[in-house]
Amino acid sequence: MEPIFTPAQLAEINAYHLPFYIRSAVNPFVTLGFLALTLGPLNKHFYRFSQAMAARLGGRFAFLRTAPVSRVLFRALDRLWGEPGWGAAVLFALCVDLSFKIALAPIDFYFSYILEHRYGMSAYTPLTYTVDLLKSTLVGTLAVCALVLGLYGLARRLRRWWLVLGVPAALLMLVSSALDPYRGRVYFDQAPLEAGALRNRLTELMARADIPFADVLVEKTSVASKRVQAYFAGQGPTRTIVLNDVLLQEFTEDEILAAVAHEAGHVNESRWPSRLASSLALVAFLFVIDRLLRLAAARGWFGAPRFADIRTLPLLSLLLFFVMTGSAPIAAAFSREREREADRYALRLMKDPATFRQMLVKAARVNKMDPEPPRWIVLKGLTHPPVGERIAALSEP
Repeated sequence: MEPIFTPAQLAEINAYHLPFYIRSAVNPFVTLGFLALTLGPLNKHFYRFSQAMAARLGGRFAFLRTAPVSRVLFRALDRLWGEPGWGAAVLFALCVDLSFKIALAPIDFYFSYILEHRYGMSAYTPLTYTVDLLKSTLVGTLAVCALVLGLYGLARRLRRWWLVLGVPAALLMLVSSALDPYRGRVYFDQAPLEAGALRNRLTELMARADIPFADVLVEKTSVASKRVQAYFAGQGPTRTIVLNDVLLQEFTEDEILAAVAHEAGHVNESRWPSRLASSLALVAFLFVIDRLLRLAAARGWFGAPRFADIRTLPLLSLLLFFVMTGSAPIAAAFSREREREADRYALRLMKDPATFRQMLVKAARVNKMDPEPPRWIVLKGLTHPPVGERIAALSEP
């Protein structure tokens, strides 16, 4: 049987992945080091800077507080915060967030641009890379502002803020997947798959699987990446099959059907238990944050004079780091099992193991997948079984 890679290809795969493995091993210590700095010497410097900058901006743009439209927003924010100072709080949070991003910018640029181009995985130009970087920075900035004003603002106003914020957020998590088809459009253009044999065959395949869907879209990711990708987005009336344009260029129709059959296996998964668990975990996490903020206020950590002082933000980041690091191996183990079951589902639906194997081999070659990554990488948080393992499973009875 044809091997996944030739020796030369395998050597290139190993050389490509080695820097990522080194980064995966070092990253937790880098993050902990930065958090230690923001919990220590940088905390007071960021706080003083944010207060001074807020005062300067407040004086320069004081007219916005009386302008017909902006004054409504300012009054709402003042009311939410309960006292002056929300501007300094937002600036403090942005100092923490952006300083970490700036410190890691050279490393991120190496991995996301230089290394990807060196091994032929990226189609970014300097302009398109910069545009996407600015988009992600803007999204991140808005998320930080929403976190500060929402979490800290409510915490300062309501005793049971964690319920007031957690319950709606948990409910939103339950239905957020319906919005999935629209998220990808922030970065890539999408267009309906043209009428023809492939669309007809996909429709027939979904009819056999008894999976209704709204449309088949082509996502134009080739402007940024040379990887193949297929996925389902949305739920119910918004469920959409998304194929990226690289997949249409590199795969035959049979291989595309095999890839979609695998993704169809995820549609039939029972997702409500995990969604409910995630929603409950979110509320519990917010409760733990409430206890931590009260402890910080009681002991006067960071010189905070009151409950929900913005200077405790790095402490919440540290808590999130430990929660995510500890839960990642467990979540990844469940994810790998779901991927195995999706493979088995696709084989039952397609009844064509040879084509499914051919699809996996081609995907491994195009995406430069490591067929046998180090075991610690798998256990640390790999969401898919190694492709070598998936192909080997096809020969099992």
